[in-house]
Amino acid sequence: MLTAPATWAGLSLARPLVMGILNVTPDSFSDGGRHAAPETAIAAGRRMLAEGADILDIGGESTRPGSAAVPPEDEITRIQPVIRALAAEGAVISVDTRNAPTMAAALDAGARIINDVSALRHDSAALPLVAARNCPVILMHMRGTPDTMNNLATYDDVAADVAAELLAARAAALAAGVKPENICLDPGLGFAKRGAQNVELLRATRRLAGLGHPFLVALSRKRFLGEISGEAEAAKRDPESLAAGLFAVARGAHILRVHDVAGTVRGLRVWQALNARDDD
Repeated sequence: MLTAPATWAGLSLARPLVMGILNVTPDSFSDGGRHAAPETAIAAGRRMLAEGADILDIGGESTRPGSAAVPPEDEITRIQPVIRALAAEGAVISVDTRNAPTMAAALDAGARIINDVSALRHDSAALPLVAARNCPVILMHMRGTPDTMNNLATYDDVAADVAAELLAARAAALAAGVKPENICLDPGLGFAKRGAQNVELLRATRRLAGLGHPFLVALSRKRFLGEISGEAEAAKRDPESLAAGLFAVARGAHILRVHDVAGTVRGLRVWQALNARDDD
């Protein structure tokens, strides 16, 4: 098992980091349309920062199961003013996109991190762009596209298969010139995984977090949590999300990507205080 670096994207990994989800979209699965206007999204970003978010993850395209692709020019129109305003105020911003033109526009507007659900495989220009810009990048595991991924959720051993495919994505990034210290890995819970597969993958966090890179877990409000708890409405799954998030950080996850920043920050604060001494 390899040890992740002490810092990533200029941030210390001495404690779990909280990444706040800011969807500037009309159709995201949990909060679509809430922050579609730039001024509303900017206000939401400021609120997340005040609540303790370490990173804001801003996206202009929904990647929920079955979602349709959004042209890069539409993504850019949605996210660029939001990124520009929040970056000017000192926010550490990640852009959630599969498209190289959107990545470039976001970095130009002040984003620091690229978060790509396709692990830089969707757009052939993405790998060379990220390498040339020398920026931190999150490589997420997914098979197919959001429109096809549910048909590809077949694994011999989901944890072993996801680990192997993440390492293949890492190898491609390194071969293209992406620096190893810039890479963060994400197992892609809910992306080409069905109910019990997500649970099995989450239980393998310690193994996956030992691949030698910062490890991000994005499980906020996801369907498999509702299948466990019985809550059908995504927006009401914050308690489930916090419980699963604490499970993940206890097993080595470095970053939690969440909708409920305030609740996650407070929950982590208590978790850290209770774990500050382990001799009782």
